[in-house]
Amino acid sequence: MSDPDSSAPRHHKPKLYAPMDFANHPGGADPARVSEAAHLAAQALVSHGRESDDPEVTRRLVELGDQQGLEAVAEIWATSPARSLPGALWRLYALRAAVQQNPERVAALYAAGKEAAQVSKVVAGVAEPLGADEVRAMADTILSGAFKGDFDVALERFAAFCRVISLGETHHADSAEAGNSARATELTRNARQLVVTAEDLEYSAEAWRRGELD
Repeated sequence: MSDPDSSAPRHHKPKLYAPMDFANHPGGADPARVSEAAHLAAQALVSHGRESDDPEVTRRLVELGDQQGLEAVAEIWATSPARSLPGALWRLYALRAAVQQNPERVAALYAAGKEAAQVSKVVAGVAEPLGADEVRAMADTILSGAFKGDFDVALERFAAFCRVISLGETHHADSAEAGNSARATELTRNARQLVVTAEDLEYSAEAWRRGELD
């Protein structure tokens, strides 16, 4: 986990899992208003599931996400600091999109990462990493506002998933090195980006436990 004293906002995006290009357009909305909307939407999603035990409310939340489209909400989360509630939710959205868009590749990377000898060290002390299907299912629940579990543990499990996939990328990079050095370099870069994403999610989990993730 990265140094918790490093509190400067960080605005990078986990490029490997970006589902689309959320570019800023000149003359667009006031950045301060966009940031406020991003935080309000994130807080509403995470709090709604906790505030209601009514299955009907949960069903309506899921349907609302389907009808309105998460893309519209994710667009305003995309420029949020990595270590913030909307920034964390954007990363969950992007991980979900990656699994949906290329499930075979993600499954292959996950399998390769799980086979790596150092995987137990990478995820030591955190919850069991999510599998690809679990990433999609849990992200759906969180992003629909229907999640009622421990949000910090969920973030840690997503982080562990990123670390396992990173190991898979590294394994594939080693295999590609001899025949395709450019591909190996790309895979290594992806692996490093995933580790950064994992660190951001781990930091967010700790901040949530302290009541400081907003």
